[in-house]
Amino acid sequence: MPRPLVTGNGSLLAAFDRHLSLRDLYWPYVGLFNHLSGNQGRIGLWSDGRFAWTADPGWSVRNAYEEDTLTTASQLEHPGLELALQVSDCVHPGLDILLRRFVLANNSSRPREVRLFLAHDFHISESDIADTAFYNPFLDAVVHYKRDVFLLVAARAPDGGGLSQYAMGIKGFGGAEGTWRDAEDGHLSMNPIAQGSVDSVLAVTVRLGPGESAIVRAWLCAGAALEQVAALHHQAERGHAVLMDEAVARWRRWCRDRSRAVEGLPDPIPGLFRRSLLTVMTNVDRRGAIIAANDSDIMQTARAHYSYAWPRDGALTAAVLDRVDCADVARRFFRFCRRVLPHDRPALFHKYGPEGTWGATWHPWVLDGEREVPFQEDSTALVLWALGRHSLRHEIDSGLRHLFADLVVPCADFVAAYRDEATGLPLPSYDLWEERRGIHAYTCAAVWAGLRESASLADRLGHPRAAAWREAAAAVQRGFAVHFWDESARRFARRLTGRGAALQRDLTIDSALLSIATFGLLPTDDPRVEATLRAVISRLWNQAPVGGLARYEEDYYFRRSEDVGRVPGNPWFICTLWAAQWYLARARRREDLDTGLGLLQWVARHALPTGILPEQLHPETGEPLSVAPLTWSHAEFMWTALEYAERLAAFADSGNPVGARS
Repeated sequence: MPRPLVTGNGSLLAAFDRHLSLRDLYWPYVGLFNHLSGNQGRIGLWSDGRFAWTADPGWSVRNAYEEDTLTTASQLEHPGLELALQVSDCVHPGLDILLRRFVLANNSSRPREVRLFLAHDFHISESDIADTAFYNPFLDAVVHYKRDVFLLVAARAPDGGGLSQYAMGIKGFGGAEGTWRDAEDGHLSMNPIAQGSVDSVLAVTVRLGPGESAIVRAWLCAGAALEQVAALHHQAERGHAVLMDEAVARWRRWCRDRSRAVEGLPDPIPGLFRRSLLTVMTNVDRRGAIIAANDSDIMQTARAHYSYAWPRDGALTAAVLDRVDCADVARRFFRFCRRVLPHDRPALFHKYGPEGTWGATWHPWVLDGEREVPFQEDSTALVLWALGRHSLRHEIDSGLRHLFADLVVPCADFVAAYRDEATGLPLPSYDLWEERRGIHAYTCAAVWAGLRESASLADRLGHPRAAAWREAAAAVQRGFAVHFWDESARRFARRLTGRGAALQRDLTIDSALLSIATFGLLPTDDPRVEATLRAVISRLWNQAPVGGLARYEEDYYFRRSEDVGRVPGNPWFICTLWAAQWYLARARRREDLDTGLGLLQWVARHALPTGILPEQLHPETGEPLSVAPLTWSHAEFMWTALEYAERLAAFADSGNPVGARS
């Protein structure tokens, strides 16, 4: 199930499903640790002897955000209970507090007592072993803790009154389903403490006249000690409404200040751009890591997740954030890359935890009986490309000089050297899809772009390696044009395997070939580029109702159709947006931009109602597949919208097109 609602501050991240259940809660890093791991933090209502969790049948739900903020604004109604509920959630930008506001409405013609129940099924530090939950009477709050993680939850009635009921208990062990079941008769046991595999429920009671509504305020505080969460608790208790107003004002101002470049574009592009910007920021850890996705439901298909910092995703995201005056975010990402870069072999690993440790991988260290260090070269090259572009937008200060010395020089030297002398091409590594080893078109484009940007920065710093890096880039470009072109197919290959005279071309049509144009490896008006990319779009465009571009022919990942002639693979947002970028890059007249605009609008039409973009879609129904939100999807949408805005302005001014990513 996707996460249509996310809110965070770079340290505390909360993600909700479509039923408003809290499903993922990360602290103290974005992406680590998940103290829910997909288990539910439930909302329930009781009145007149009847009870329903919001995930139960009978509710109509409309999920939304307050415009241009990270504050949710969802509406729920249960005709059978004659109750309505408005739910607003936000993480404060500067405090590790999830602030919650519930507006309970009595839709009946009689006075009633209504009880709001909040259940919490924490697995602190991603384990249910040795947790403790207790009621703290000094704070009138429930506290869960293990070692140096404390999670405090509390709620207050409209009159300022505190918890009317609470219970702690055992869950998922010894036949106990969970304390949340205790709430379903409207009464809690008042058990004040439990240890081991535990959960908790708290309740607030409200009395409502016919047609009346009232506000219940609640909050969740995260900290490393009881004293920390108690201090946050007191702040929330004293100034809950003020803190929520601060969150709305700060994010709205921040977002709108960074979205001016797309104002005036056709709707709904500006709105989705702002939502994308905010969504991306929820997956940015304040210490530098940019996390791919934090939707833990992916663990239902494999006991693995996307809560890692892929250098590839991070570089592309940092580059677009840099374009909207988020230089501080980009700079922290580059410092993160410098921190995790191996000293003995300066190539970035497959992926990293948000704190900088190695992430899980499936790339083997032994291949055909030979040992090797597996890696994905495009990741390292993309970091060079993004950092080079960053340097063009900002003054060269001491921080940038340190990054050049500690990150650019070793990585650019490595990438320049990691080439075949005869062909000039990169030596084999894994592709951007992380599936195949070989010499890849996308890797060539990324290496060429990364070395060019590194050489440009070296020129400005007067560094002697500029010429060598520039020549290495030129050799990659020459080698690509010679060895990847297949005369019989009349298009470029996506990959080469083998070495020397035994090179074999993999002619599978792959959307990654669009990188030839989007990074500028070859001119967009080169007939070979034109022929290749037209073949890519013709073959990979889904003929099923949803449309959109697949990754490559017969893509297996989350496959939903065996009719590969009609559905070569599920539509991916990033691939569709690459096609848009190519159309924009090759535009020679104002009206040539319309195809790219149409693909931007396709993305907007297929976003979730809250503006969240998943990784891919079901080709027949359009339902989200894999994770949602995916940072990369939102970053590519922002990049493409900015490209469209720049080209539109360029044609309006002089009719001259603007360059590609490079």
